[in-house]
Amino acid sequence: MIYKTRSITLKDGRGAILRAPRESDAEEMLEYLRTASGETDFLASYPEELKFTAEGERAYLKNNLDSPNTMMLVCEVDGKIAGNSQIVFMSSLKTRHRAAVMIGLLREYWGLGIGSALFREMEREAREHGTAQLELEMIEGNDRALALYRSAGFETMAEHPDAFRLRDGTSCAAVFMRKVLK
Repeated sequence: MIYKTRSITLKDGRGAILRAPRESDAEEMLEYLRTASGETDFLASYPEELKFTAEGERAYLKNNLDSPNTMMLVCEVDGKIAGNSQIVFMSSLKTRHRAAVMIGLLREYWGLGIGSALFREMEREAREHGTAQLELEMIEGNDRALALYRSAGFETMAEHPDAFRLRDGTSCAAVFMRKVLK
């Protein structure tokens, strides 16, 4: 799905660009994903688990651009990918009122308003798509993300105990959240 590029101003006064990723972003996206997944235990994978190749990432990005049911955004700050988000619109008759959202940011860009801006754009696209409910899954204990999600209007709807096990052996629940769009 194509996204129209938008400019935003970060809390520190710098400008940033929200845009659809390009196939040419593949290598930088892989580096971004590896870095982001190494900076926190609260993303779905550890860096060494990311086995994508540049060619595979290019194909993935192209599929996102070509898909009517998926939209990915990147936030670019000073020419560098600082974060990304994705919305996946469900397409079956029984579930097409729903969409799943995901988000990630490099640590150096936390607290600058990027997450809020990405959520606003995903919600705007969801409304245009006719979506009635946004959903996400997070790992228990991610208090920064929880605050962001709640400020974006998401509410906890369920937990799956012991759904994630961290390297140190700590078990964490998967927390399922949703936002009903009115």
